[in-house]
Amino acid sequence: MENRRLLEIEQMLTSQGYIGDKSIAMSVYLAMQLEKPLLVEGPAGVGKTEIAKVMAKALDTNLIRLQCYEGLDSTHALYEWNYQHQLLYLKMQENNKVDITTAESTIFSDRFLLKRPVLQAITQKTQPVLLVDEIDRADEEFESFLLEVLSDWQVTIPEIGSIKAVQKPQIILTGNRTRELSEALRRRCLYLWIDYPEFEKELAIVKAKVPEADERLGQEICTFMKELRQLRLEKTPGISETLDWAKALAGMHLKHLNKEVVESTLGVVLKDWQDMRHTQDALSELLDKTGVVSRIG
Repeated sequence: MENRRLLEIEQMLTSQGYIGDKSIAMSVYLAMQLEKPLLVEGPAGVGKTEIAKVMAKALDTNLIRLQCYEGLDSTHALYEWNYQHQLLYLKMQENNKVDITTAESTIFSDRFLLKRPVLQAITQKTQPVLLVDEIDRADEEFESFLLEVLSDWQVTIPEIGSIKAVQKPQIILTGNRTRELSEALRRRCLYLWIDYPEFEKELAIVKAKVPEADERLGQEICTFMKELRQLRLEKTPGISETLDWAKALAGMHLKHLNKEVVESTLGVVLKDWQDMRHTQDALSELLDKTGVVSRIG
């Protein structure tokens, strides 16, 4: 018998417009039950980040996002001091003869502390969702710092001391496998892999997200995308590109695909010139497999 809470999570995701499957609902359920981070990997544009957004909306809580990038350090993820305001305060106190100890305790207080995503997340009174997006883009040093936070649920600020989590945030980490993550990080997380969707699932997503799209147009778009992903592309388009394309074509009041339409709108789907050339060379075959090769206008 399925757990009632699991069914509630499936309904929660569906109510927020997220078309998933039981494996996604189960992963979210277990992450919440065990209070463990959920590491979600898969190709770009398949809906990894959306899981955190939907979860925050469904739980009616704050979504705090940490976008990772090469060179990201603990200062940008954790905290930094508002130096300009500190200097302004000291300038204003020059004539008040404030002793050094009092001045230091003031400028190194919460009043002048700029909380970055990780510190924001552990100091929230209501359990937030912390999205650590594209963790694989950060370097190994930052990954080690994050491990310490996930292990102790506290951070140490030299001028203030240790700050423990008020509420453990629900953490979603996403990655595109641009580099291999450490075993230590993986051990601390539950794992979910999201791949490109099957035709039926992608069509359901298009219907839910782009209801203005014609039924036949939606079917042809999803069929074309399925065939397109079989090509050897540098940047294979994900669901987000499918939705962008469906919105664009529906906005043009088109009812079905044809070669001219596809050629003129490929830039919505593909973002690499070599992929564009490769697709244009294979376009007739793709359209034939999609079943729209003979349609004109």
